[in-house]
Amino acid sequence: MNMPQLGLGTWKSEPGEVGEAVKTALRLGYRHIDCAAVYGNEAEIGVALEEAFADGGIARADVWVTSKLWNTSHAPDDVRPALMQTLSDLRLDYLDLYLMHWPVVLKKDAAMPLSAADFIALDKLPVADTWHAMEPLVAEGLCRQIGVSNFSVLKLEALLGAAKIPPAANQIEMHPYLQQPAMLEFCAAHNVHLTAYAPLGSGDLSLLADATVVAISERHGCTPAQVLIRWAMQRGTSVIPKSCNPERIAQNLSAADVVLSDDDMRELAALDRAQRFIDGNFWVHEGGPYTLANLWD
Repeated sequence: MNMPQLGLGTWKSEPGEVGEAVKTALRLGYRHIDCAAVYGNEAEIGVALEEAFADGGIARADVWVTSKLWNTSHAPDDVRPALMQTLSDLRLDYLDLYLMHWPVVLKKDAAMPLSAADFIALDKLPVADTWHAMEPLVAEGLCRQIGVSNFSVLKLEALLGAAKIPPAANQIEMHPYLQQPAMLEFCAAHNVHLTAYAPLGSGDLSLLADATVVAISERHGCTPAQVLIRWAMQRGTSVIPKSCNPERIAQNLSAADVVLSDDDMRELAALDRAQRFIDGNFWVHEGGPYTLANLWD
């Protein structure tokens, strides 16, 4: 994997703002943009990428672009058309990385589930079937690498046993409150790259005011966000903080210049409480096939 360690996340980036955020990020030096079909903003991002490449200062080959297969397109016949739509929206010939967004299957017309009837159980449409439809996309040159997102160690282990092309990456929620040491160890042992999403928390659930994080930021003369981003980088993961604010986009990039001491890392390690901010409860419907227990194993 040659993925730049620090990228721009685009989840919850508003229409009318996300394109400018991408152009700002690229202008400042970001070379990693994380996208997904379900975010509903890939067409705007595509215009921004096209403009950035047309200006001549940035080559397509220098920018890592990730996108994700949504849960409604897990049927093998639906995988390639879903990728082609993403490529069309992003105005690209290929992706650097294409991820299976969740180990959850929805019926084709159920973008977000309203009831148990909108789901398909994994024993009816296994992850491996979807994966085997993703693998030929690499040979076609439509994506350079394929991977997964929101997979547990058990699900990742099962997929590694079934895959012809092993997953190159797993993108998961990861921050000092949810450090996932077993996942970190497993992925290091099996050459699966980890990307941390929600590195600062999510929505109103933020780590930016945590007393330990704030104290470390004050010691280093940096922002709490920079501490959290640098923590992820020093653990060997990539990290994709989201912002549409030019000043914060620049500050987040400067996290690469912060160096946390061993004492800082020990203090942050002590914050682990296995707390998910994005726990997948939106996949749990009465009578449905998914529970928090079987989602995260």
